[in-house]
Amino acid sequence: MVDMPGEPFFRPDGDLLVPAQHASSPWSDQMMHGRLFGGLLARALEVEHGAEEFRFARLTIDLFRSATLDPVRVETQRVRDGRRIRVADATVYQGEKAVARASSVQLRAGEQPEGEVPTTQPWSMPEVTELGTPQSPPGKWEAPFDIWMVDDSGALTDWSQAGARRAWLRDTHDLVKGESMSPFVRTATAADFASPLANMPEGGDLGFINADYTLTLSRMPVAPEIGMEATGHLSDTGIATASTTFHDVQGPFGYCNVTAVATAPMS
Repeated sequence: MVDMPGEPFFRPDGDLLVPAQHASSPWSDQMMHGRLFGGLLARALEVEHGAEEFRFARLTIDLFRSATLDPVRVETQRVRDGRRIRVADATVYQGEKAVARASSVQLRAGEQPEGEVPTTQPWSMPEVTELGTPQSPPGKWEAPFDIWMVDDSGALTDWSQAGARRAWLRDTHDLVKGESMSPFVRTATAADFASPLANMPEGGDLGFINADYTLTLSRMPVAPEIGMEATGHLSDTGIATASTTFHDVQGPFGYCNVTAVATAPMS
């Protein structure tokens, strides 16, 4: 695969979105990357159901069927429209088959209650401007986004490290031609990386593939760089669950939980 820097992942064609070659997955060069479903679903929900007075507080992405590099379309449905809550669903179709879906919850913004609540603390990791050149992930797949993995001290490291994993991600391609990625779409696209970050074995090949992920957000990131900190992994009989905390330059802004199922290792 030859990645064309800056080329969008999709171009619109009527109600269809036509993928570029670099929309492929590390699992197969003929398989669409699951992270892009998250972006497409978030984009459709934001365009068709977003409102200035509401904030996306939860987004669940179900990745239940692989898709080839063929055109897709997204359909949405408003489920609930209340004074303080708005619920909407979205589905990605390839032909007549549903390949991924999302459910979202938006909550009305208001005044912050008084009183102190124990809160997730900011991490002490250096910003990407201090880290230099982005790294390449293991294997032959060329990631169409920038990655900086850091150890406990904030120094650059790689997948072989033991202990807690932390990384900065920055997308380098727009999702759809002619459109800039919103903070919500950027977060939903990047969130797929929570699974390999938390589920990759030390120095080995990834043996779990994402089945779903759920973002819960108190706000949107303020910059293109999104920090992820793996905070837990459990697995048994080929089923994994993991948790991550999301950061930006101002501090933590949300969490992502993932489930994954064992598959032939990615190499």
